[in-house]
Amino acid sequence: MRNDRHDEPLSGEELELFLQYLHRFANHDVDQFVLMEVGDPDYPCYMDLSRAPVPDVDRAAYRRP
Repeated sequence: MRNDRHDEPLSGEELELFLQYLHRFANHDVDQFVLMEVGDPDYPCYMDLSRAPVPDVDRAAYRRP
């Protein structure tokens, strides 16, 4: 399923589904790390999902939804 409503923010329900899928993805598909480029190809967002926190960053800085 593809949704092309890229010009509007997620609704509360969509955000909840996204977080549920993200947790599932992290639990089952991330071995050590995953690198992704998402969003607008002209202004991409680079994502780094990792099993280890960024060095020298306090773990309290990480949000857990």
